[in-house]
Amino acid sequence: MENQEILQETKDVFADHPMDVKVRTKKMMMWLVILAVVMLFAGVTSAVMVLYGKLLWVQIVPPTIFWVGNALVVISSLTMIWAVRALKSGNSKMALAGVITTFVLGLAFVFTQNKAWNQMTGMGFGRTETQTEQGTKSRWNTLGELQGQYGTDYTFTMNGQVLEKDGDKFLYTKADGSKEDKSLEVKTTFNASGAMLSILVYLHIAHLFLGILYLMVNVVRIIKGKLNQNDWISLYSNGMYWHFMGILWLYLFAFLFFIY
Repeated sequence: MENQEILQETKDVFADHPMDVKVRTKKMMMWLVILAVVMLFAGVTSAVMVLYGKLLWVQIVPPTIFWVGNALVVISSLTMIWAVRALKSGNSKMALAGVITTFVLGLAFVFTQNKAWNQMTGMGFGRTETQTEQGTKSRWNTLGELQGQYGTDYTFTMNGQVLEKDGDKFLYTKADGSKEDKSLEVKTTFNASGAMLSILVYLHIAHLFLGILYLMVNVVRIIKGKLNQNDWISLYSNGMYWHFMGILWLYLFAFLFFIY
C-alpha cells in the first residue's frame, strides 16, 4: 500500500521547467549517477585483479543460464529503445508496452542471475551452512570442496598458470621446470574468486533494481499522461541507466569468466 502511494505521489521536480532545461539537467544527473557506479565497480574489479595475482584462483565455466541472462540484457535494451522512440512519436500505448516488457525482462534477468549462482553453489563454489548448538553457521568453501570435472568445469590458477592435475595432486610448474605439489593449498585455501564473483553479481543486481524501480515510476507517469510526446526525458534518462547496467553486466561477465 505504501509503495502504491509513493508511486502515485511521485512528481517530476522539473515539471515546470522548459524542455531544453529538463533534458540537459536530467542527462547530466544521470551521467553523474553512472560515473558513481563506474567508480564503485572499478574499485571491486581492481580488488579482483590484486587477489588474482596473490591467491589461488578458480576459473569456472559459466552456467548456460548466464548466457540466457546475457540475451535478456540485450533484448531489454532493444525494448527500452522501442519504448523511448514510441513516446517521442506520440504513441503512448506502444511506449507503455515497451516499458512493461523491459520491466518483465529485467525481472527475468534477475531470476537467471540468482539461478546461475545457485547452480555454482551446488558445485561447491559458494558457502556451506551447518547447524550447531549455537545456531546456523555459514562459511565460504575451500577450493578443495569444488565438485565437477577438473579441466572441463573449472581449473585452478596460480600466478597466471593453470595447475596441472596428476591423480589427486595439483602441480605447479616453477621457473626451473620442476613441479611443486600444491594439493594442500588447494584443499585449504579460501575460495576468494567465488566470494568476489558473488559480490559483483549481487551488487549489480542491487543497482539494477534502481532501474527497475524507475521503470515502475515511469509506467505510472505514462498511464497518467505525465510522460508524453512533449515530455519524454524521464523515460530517456531511465533508458540511459538501463543500457549502462546492461553494458556493465556484459563487461563483468567477460571479466569474471574469460579475463580473470
